[in-house]
Amino acid sequence: MHMVRNGITVTLLTVGAAAAEPVTIVALGDSLTAGYGLANQSDGLVPQMEGWLKARGADVVVQNAGVSGDTTAGGLARLGWVLGPEADALIVTLGGNDLLRGLDPAGSRANLEAILKEAGTRGLPVLLVAMAAPGNYGPEYKVAFDGMYVDLAAQYGAVLAEDFFAGLRKAGADPTNPASMAAYLQADGIHPNPEGVKLIVEGLGSKVEQLLRQVDG
Repeated sequence: MHMVRNGITVTLLTVGAAAAEPVTIVALGDSLTAGYGLANQSDGLVPQMEGWLKARGADVVVQNAGVSGDTTAGGLARLGWVLGPEADALIVTLGGNDLLRGLDPAGSRANLEAILKEAGTRGLPVLLVAMAAPGNYGPEYKVAFDGMYVDLAAQYGAVLAEDFFAGLRKAGADPTNPASMAAYLQADGIHPNPEGVKLIVEGLGSKVEQLLRQVDG
């Protein structure tokens, strides 16, 4: 379209609505998120989750903010710089290394709560992925550790994935039984292999879709 204004011909471009940008999810976690030990990084949790979501029609980017060995304290310490301006939602998968070190659940709870508070300040919906404490720390420790995820998700309105390993359990594996897990783990007996990651993604997928609906809503 052309208009003449003060003797100058101005060209006006008719532009449709700008294409919506993909939803950006930041995945904050430890080695399970980072993809530790995998020969091909495309087999990691974050790439597989992004691919799973895209295959189901989601326009999404999942950013890998996993650091091997990270605790809840480490995740909190770097939260400010991993949440860039493009972040639309946050997945928190922390606590496994707190367990390995036998850290006080009260401290882990305080760190997770601070992460949820900061996400709330930024208006970001959160998926909180729970880890389960083994029984060898005693019943009181297990109740305190396992309960913190449930309590915090309810308190701060986060989506709760009650078990990181739900997909493996569905396939018949039991994280407390190493023999049943062998087919899905790397040689270290701790970190999932590509097939294990695939099952974990399938177990968490519906929760991530629930998170995406909060972004859209």
